[in-house]
Amino acid sequence: MVDDLYRVLQVDASADDATIRVAYRALAAVSHPDHAGAAGENRMRELNAAWEVLGDPQRRAAYDAERQANRPAPAPAGPTGPPWTGRAGPPPGNPSGSVLTFGVFAGWSLGEIARTDPGYLQWLERERDTPDGSSDARKGRPYLTEIDSLLRRRGLRGNPARSEPAQPRGRFRFRR
Repeated sequence: MVDDLYRVLQVDASADDATIRVAYRALAAVSHPDHAGAAGENRMRELNAAWEVLGDPQRRAAYDAERQANRPAPAPAGPTGPPWTGRAGPPPGNPSGSVLTFGVFAGWSLGEIARTDPGYLQWLERERDTPDGSSDARKGRPYLTEIDSLLRRRGLRGNPARSEPAQPRGRFRFRR
C-alpha cells in the first residue's frame, strides 16, 4: 500500500471533498487501463484505493486521525551537538593563541584558523570598523594585535616601514 493517500491523488491534506473528487476523476481518466493500457493498471489500483478512503467522509476522518497519530515527533529546538555543529567543524588540534567563542570558527584558536583559513583572519581584521560590519567582525576587535602578528608570521603582511613604493606597471615606468 502507498504511504500517503493524499500524495497519490496529488492534493493537500486540507483539501475539501470536491477538490479530492475532481483530482481523482482527472487522474483516473489519464491512468485508466482503457486509455493508458497495461502500464496504467497499477496506477489505477493506487488511485482507487486512495479514493475508497478519501472519498468517504468517515473513512477519511479515521485515516486523518491515524496519520496524525503516526506522525514523527518534531526535532528538538536548539543545538543538539557541540557548538561548532554546522559550522567549520571541530578544531583540527594543536591550538595556539586565543580561542574564538563566536562565528564560523567558534571553539578554534587563532593559530588553528591561521593555519587553516588565514583569509578569515584578514576578513575579521578588515571588517572590524565598517559601519555594516557583522557582529562577528566587531567581536574580533580584542584579537587585532594577535591577528596582525599571526598574519605577519604567515607572510601575509609585509613590514610597512621597510616596504618600497610599488613600481607602476604597464608601458610607462619610472626610471631611476
